[in-house]
Amino acid sequence: MSNLNVAMLCPPGYSKEIAKPGTASDITFYNLKSGDVTVTMVEPSRYPEKLAPLFFSVSLAEKVVLVIDEINAQLGEMILMLDCADQKSGFLILRNYITPEQVAPLIKGTAIEGYEVIEDDRMRLRERLLVEAARKTIDPVVQGRTPGAMPIDHFFNVKGIGTVALGCVVGGIIKRHDTLNVLPVKKTALVRSIQKHDDDAEAAYATDRAGLALKGIEAEELDRGYVLTKDPSITSSGTLHGRATLVKYWPSALKEGMVVYVGHWMQFLPSKIAYVNNSGDWHKPEITLKTEKELVYPSGANAILHYLEGGKLRIIGTLAIE
Repeated sequence: MSNLNVAMLCPPGYSKEIAKPGTASDITFYNLKSGDVTVTMVEPSRYPEKLAPLFFSVSLAEKVVLVIDEINAQLGEMILMLDCADQKSGFLILRNYITPEQVAPLIKGTAIEGYEVIEDDRMRLRERLLVEAARKTIDPVVQGRTPGAMPIDHFFNVKGIGTVALGCVVGGIIKRHDTLNVLPVKKTALVRSIQKHDDDAEAAYATDRAGLALKGIEAEELDRGYVLTKDPSITSSGTLHGRATLVKYWPSALKEGMVVYVGHWMQFLPSKIAYVNNSGDWHKPEITLKTEKELVYPSGANAILHYLEGGKLRIIGTLAIE
């Protein structure tokens, strides 16, 4: 079974004509299945009121569908988020007589410059996404050499089963009966069973959307953004240091004491800039952040920085964590 994760940046409910609605909160999942091929689509339901749902939808996507009804500040913000996340694979759907020539200057030089412009035909889009998912190949031998990780996006207690955590696997493999670390709380949990799109499975591979039934931890002990993993290279810390790269529209240098939000996987954490070195190019400062909670990340991780008091400009840029 191969799964394709797709960020649906579109009017609310656009995906209903393409796939079956699933888990819904500030982000809404839609599930599409044909034989052994599955597509997981995510709409940022509470965006643009809240910025975090846009980040969550984009952060784990492999493919993007961007529907443009109007050229406005919201479109600009979505382009910035996609560019910071380096999301280079996607489709553009232009409506309301908007032409590719009107959009071209906005996306020139960004990650989405190469998106394919397609018609607003949801049934054709459905088939295109299934084809994209079917083209993916999984080598169980290669994947099995690396322990996987699953950032949690939803969690709950199921009568007769216990704690269930939902998420998309990032890298490697998670197997039934694995004992996983629960980060950042430093607990462990046993994987009792795995489901992928309502089917029982022995393992979940990179990019699979999975539900893990867990033993040894209660749902009340979990939170969105917690990570289940056996990978020793994944760590957590409340102090982050690295080199930031600010978007070209950011108006001024970062300052110590600023409260920013750092996004990585399914985490969107408030943090304070404890140190900043703006020598040289202030668009690429060296910074240290103190986060409200520990951030979970692998070595060499890139995060996206947000500023919720910034009015129309709420995306600062990226942070290469050292």
